Amino acid sequence: MDGKKTVPGDNARPGTAPIRRQSLADIELQAARIAAMMTQIRATMLSPNSAKTAPTVSAAQLAALCGVDKSKVAYRLTRNDLPEGHMVGNRREWRMDEAREWVRAFRSQHLRPEHAAGTTITVANFKGGVAKTTSAVTLAQGLSMRGHRVLVVDLDPQGSATTLFGVLPDAEVEPEHTAMLLFGGQQEDLSYAVRPTYWPGIDLVCAAPLLFGAEFALPARQTRDPGFEFWRCLDRGLDQARSDYDVIVIDTPPSLSYVTINALMAADGVIMPLPPSALDFASSAQFWDLFSDLCNQLIRSRGQDKTFEFIDVLLSRVESSDAASSVVRQWVLEGYTEKVLPIEIPKTAVTATASAEFGTVYDLPRGAMNAKTFARARDAYDRMCELVEQQIVAVWAMQVEQLGG
Repeated sequence: MDGKKTVPGDNARPGTAPIRRQSLADIELQAARIAAMMTQIRATMLSPNSAKTAPTVSAAQLAALCGVDKSKVAYRLTRNDLPEGHMVGNRREWRMDEAREWVRAFRSQHLRPEHAAGTTITVANFKGGVAKTTSAVTLAQGLSMRGHRVLVVDLDPQGSATTLFGVLPDAEVEPEHTAMLLFGGQQEDLSYAVRPTYWPGIDLVCAAPLLFGAEFALPARQTRDPGFEFWRCLDRGLDQARSDYDVIVIDTPPSLSYVTINALMAADGVIMPLPPSALDFASSAQFWDLFSDLCNQLIRSRGQDKTFEFIDVLLSRVESSDAASSVVRQWVLEGYTEKVLPIEIPKTAVTATASAEFGTVYDLPRGAMNAKTFARARDAYDRMCELVEQQIVAVWAMQVEQLGG
């Protein structure tokens, strides 16, 4: 022994990094540090009042949303029966709530009929990183801009959709703001958790890590009460919301959990964002295989059935320059046939910028990015919303016809 002190890493093999052991206390400190950073980041991005605001709408945008020529907007202004907006320099702009009044006046034939129920759409995928939450929130914003009243239900304990609405899941969400009380049996209707958002026409049921508790609460209730159908909990909890809202958009965890099963069983329609990659395609096959097995166990074995008015596969995060993706795109088209929406959501710098600012492409003002790139991303989401709205309107028409109305 030469008395030389040993330090961590001295005995490591050449070319290897020293081991840095982390205790639970270290992890707690890390969590606190990241939480503090998130608070600072949000305060910086949303200063001065730490609240998001919806973008304004120009005359050209308003005309496009209303589906009319810009001259009709100018003429309607002379009637003084709709919000006149405000002048910014030499151009007129409208707040989003004002624009919605115009849209509802011009697009009445696309709005929910009196005797139709709100349509529930679940956005689901086994995997993370497929633009699931972005698709859900963007769809809600797009439908709101088309005049619909939308409820977003965030069921992902990570709370990504909640964050996009400017609410921090860890710091600002309590159990009563989430679906947890419904899943736990303390509430029978989800209306208790609904809160307004910065975006006119959209309300929100938040999510937070505490929602992980639903994965224990639901099976526990099933064990205590064999007559309880855990998969119907959310479906029944949305009864009032189907009267209050035109569309309910549900964002789910990236797994086939008890909560995701609830979301799928509550849905009239399902949207699966699917990037054209081999791993994502394989994962989607597993998703439907497991889901069909569960349906057989939970539903058909009891002599019941479940039907969806539509199932859409949305090609997302598409890179046109990627040769491999074109092969997988063909697999998707052959495998999902007519379920594939005739639109592709491109992977662009616009969507990356929007995500970095805790928003979507609809949150970014025009001119924030290269005009051509911005238009490509915005037009793709506009088309997605249009295609989904067409299916929603068809569902309402069928309901009215069945009622004899």
